[in-house]
Amino acid sequence: MSLVDLIARADERGLAASGLACLDRCVPLLGGDDEVLRPLWSSLADGGADGDAWGERLAKARAELDCADPSADTVLGLGLGPDPAPGSGSGAETETEAETEAAVSDEDRAAALARRMLATAPGDPGASALRAWADACSAAALQIHRLLDVAADGDGPLVAAERRRQVAVLELLAGRGAGGLRPALEVSTEGRRVLRAVVSRRARGRS
Repeated sequence: MSLVDLIARADERGLAASGLACLDRCVPLLGGDDEVLRPLWSSLADGGADGDAWGERLAKARAELDCADPSADTVLGLGLGPDPAPGSGSGAETETEAETEAAVSDEDRAAALARRMLATAPGDPGASALRAWADACSAAALQIHRLLDVAADGDGPLVAAERRRQVAVLELLAGRGAGGLRPALEVSTEGRRVLRAVVSRRARGRS
């Protein structure tokens, strides 16, 4: 079954786990430690994303990772901020925006996508809110891995591996329910280690 179909058929716990797993794998971009989102995983095990614990622990994770409101998070070329009205910018403004966009690194773009995943997580979610978030997180995580992939075009090894992990998490939750949370977390942990190594390697390459 395709990734799109799995998200479409997932229940609330599966959707929350899918979005959380995508975010968890991208924690290295936010400067967080490996355990920062563990309380949210515990919330899913205890009762899903509709309990009070989810909202409280989500707020704590945002505070620990210093996650700003998404409306204030603007990175050119990612659609993370409001688009200017047609004809509202002068030629000079357009040139300045182009220069700014060129100066934004792939790592900055990837980190902005990860921050937005956390900032837009529904604090008091229903199925529709979770489905929209899980779908957005899936796309954002794939884009993050595409930005950091060694392949110039298409789906390189990082992107292909991220897609496999997303499918694995959704299949685990669909097949085992709450019992799939632990192996889903293990899948996410593996992906986080891979991304942390990629981020470290790219940082060494710039030094």
